[in-house]
Amino acid sequence: MQIQDLPYPDPGVPDARSGPRFLWWLFRNQLGGQFKSLAWGLVHFTSVAALPFGVGVAVQAVVDRSGSHLALAGGLLALAGAGSAIGDTFLHRAAVTNWITAAARVQQLLARKAAGLGSALTRRVAAGEVVAVSTGDVEKIGWFVEALSRFTAALATVVLVCAGLLVYQPALGVVVAVGLPVPALAVLPLLPRATRRADTQREKAGRATELASDTVAGLRVLRGIGGEELFLDRYRRASQEVRHAAVRSARMWSLISAIQVLLPGLLLIAVVWHGVRLAGQGEITVGELVTVYSSIMVLTYPLRHFEEIAMAYSFSRPSATRAAGVLALERATDSAGTRPDGLPSGDLYDPETGLLAGGGSLTAVVCGDPDAAGRLAERLGGHPPRAGTSVLLGGVPLDELPLDSARTAVLVQDKDPVLLSGTLRELLDVPASGAVEPRAALAAAQCDDVLAALVQGSLDAADPLDARITERGRSLSGGQRQRLALARSLLTDPRVLVLDEPTSAVDSHTEARIAQCVREVRAGRTTVVFTTSPLLLDVADRVVFLYEGEVVAVGSHRELVHAEPRYRAVVTRETDAEAAAGGPAAPTDARREDAVHDDVLRALEEIEETA
Repeated sequence: MQIQDLPYPDPGVPDARSGPRFLWWLFRNQLGGQFKSLAWGLVHFTSVAALPFGVGVAVQAVVDRSGSHLALAGGLLALAGAGSAIGDTFLHRAAVTNWITAAARVQQLLARKAAGLGSALTRRVAAGEVVAVSTGDVEKIGWFVEALSRFTAALATVVLVCAGLLVYQPALGVVVAVGLPVPALAVLPLLPRATRRADTQREKAGRATELASDTVAGLRVLRGIGGEELFLDRYRRASQEVRHAAVRSARMWSLISAIQVLLPGLLLIAVVWHGVRLAGQGEITVGELVTVYSSIMVLTYPLRHFEEIAMAYSFSRPSATRAAGVLALERATDSAGTRPDGLPSGDLYDPETGLLAGGGSLTAVVCGDPDAAGRLAERLGGHPPRAGTSVLLGGVPLDELPLDSARTAVLVQDKDPVLLSGTLRELLDVPASGAVEPRAALAAAQCDDVLAALVQGSLDAADPLDARITERGRSLSGGQRQRLALARSLLTDPRVLVLDEPTSAVDSHTEARIAQCVREVRAGRTTVVFTTSPLLLDVADRVVFLYEGEVVAVGSHRELVHAEPRYRAVVTRETDAEAAAGGPAAPTDARREDAVHDDVLRALEEIEETA
């Protein structure tokens, strides 16, 4: 796989049982690139290691006053220099390719997992942790995969040089062969402590990233309540903890680096001292001494890769463990089933709560607990927070459908939908049936003022669809973001559309128009709306009231207001004292609700007249 061929057509099925297993799986899936990097690494390192031999031959040729030997030494040095340059160039290309392709594979795997889990991902893994895994951890994993082949080439070169010195000059070669493993192995006892400090730094950095992400996401609310300084102080403290952890980790790695410099230096001193004695006794020539000395000097270069691979593994192992933890997450239901007879249609039924949404109708669901409503909305979309009885669509369990089929059949719009940065045209470029045009969907969601605001903010956009949206739509109000997300959902035109509080941030007049338009656009399609707004409840074909996780009442909005005091308390925000004073069928409550509905009907009539 080359960089220009990315992304992968299929990144594969990872071995996510542990971090080391995941790293090994990545390595096995890049054998071609690893062997290429290993080959060029051997060319580079052996060429570098051959330079001392050429220098030794040149020195001995000068001592012996041999022109032919000096010419031979020049040829050897030129050949070694060319091999080093060519090998280093292509080694770098192969190594960077391995790094980028490995990181790209991990990012594709994480993106696929995030798409598969949907909003369930951030409930099981903190949002800041997901950000850290998909950015910093991916880079560290790619670093180890890239460094592994270079380390293998360096190790092979060190072994070859030691064997060559044993043959070339046994008296000094034995000293080198015995002493050289010491610098490579001396740092092993320090690696566990260095790894623990690196893990601590990573955990603190992840918490700081999560805090920063949550602060930015809630910045508008924080400004409204004056909580900016409070969260800023919290981030300052978290940032200082990251700094202290980074300093402690850097101290340990600096100690390891110092050992990697000190021990080869001591070995070099020992070899020179012993070699000078042998040269003085006439047992070796000056050229042989220079060759051995230069070889040890050059070997410090491949020895650096021993430290690098130790660092790379120490940093990438916890990163790979975290990435494997995310990739090991599965849907609470099994999505591996297949249904060759196409997508089901009909009534949507949840056996756990008893909720039944009739096919082709608009069903409103009232639930006093917003969190319970969100969990039920995810269940209806085939993403339950825990394993259990599956939701049925036309009698077919959603967990027997492949994930993409279940999402084609049922679309769930969260109460806090995400708008990606880009143009409005790109935002609305979603899989759709074609029955609803983009402008019709925008009109149904009452987005006229949103379009005007976007065009005003994009001076070069003649067409409103070419207007740009900032990241997550932060330049828009909450109601404007809700309406754009609703337009996107209406444009998709799924068989079943589940809307979780789609108008909670919209004013009442706009909400009334949206209620009528949603009913018209979704005519003949199954629509489920989680809401407590009387404007939406009044246009629903059927209202279902859930209490403590079970359906306790079904009917029209007006019927339930008069017959079910618990429903009335949720919809009208009636307090317990008011409910106890008035009773379940208090005349004052009934008159008050009649007045509310008269106001609602008058508002709807005014809207129809102005339209």
